[in-house]
Amino acid sequence: MSKRLARPRGACLVLGAVLALPANAQQARIFEPQAIVDWEAHAFEGRTEYRLGRKAGRPAVEAHCADGASGLFFRGEIDLEETPVIEWRWFVARPPDGPDETTRAGDDFAARLYAVDENSLLPWRTRALNYVWTRSRPVGTAWPNPFAEQARMIAVQAGPADGWVTERRNLRADFRRYHARDPQSLDAIAIMTDCDNTGVARRAWYGTIRLLPE
Repeated sequence: MSKRLARPRGACLVLGAVLALPANAQQARIFEPQAIVDWEAHAFEGRTEYRLGRKAGRPAVEAHCADGASGLFFRGEIDLEETPVIEWRWFVARPPDGPDETTRAGDDFAARLYAVDENSLLPWRTRALNYVWTRSRPVGTAWPNPFAEQARMIAVQAGPADGWVTERRNLRADFRRYHARDPQSLDAIAIMTDCDNTGVARRAWYGTIRLLPE
């Protein structure tokens, strides 16, 4: 099932409680789990269940996928001149086995984070980065999404973990590297746990997401 990035019809902007950091943090922004769980839901195929909970002593958005693919989207301007860096925490105890993740049959991930440079007038000009927690692909591997080549998959974590993992990426640098594009802003970020292609249940936990100065 294609994980295309079209804007849902009639979608409203659900910004959640976006908290500003102190003035000396410039324009940094922080999204806590209690805000993320209220982001705009968008289903590609069926539904992934997202709920507020705790994991290993931390508040978390718990994602449980039985046979669907849906994500939670924050839609709003993300200024890459002010905050080009994204930092997030996530937890996947054990990614299940499955087909090759670079194929359509295997295009499911226990956890992924999207960053989208959307063009609503020219959808084919939309570009996206998918930071994924893989079953077996080496960390640092990148490949085009098998359903939509304008989305680039980037393996940033692999295999099981015994605790929370913190990731940090420079969005602007990654768009330059993987899309030969230097956007000044993005239109959306999202989280998604999906299992519609493999049919194998998945569970993950998402913690705080930060947009930070370089």
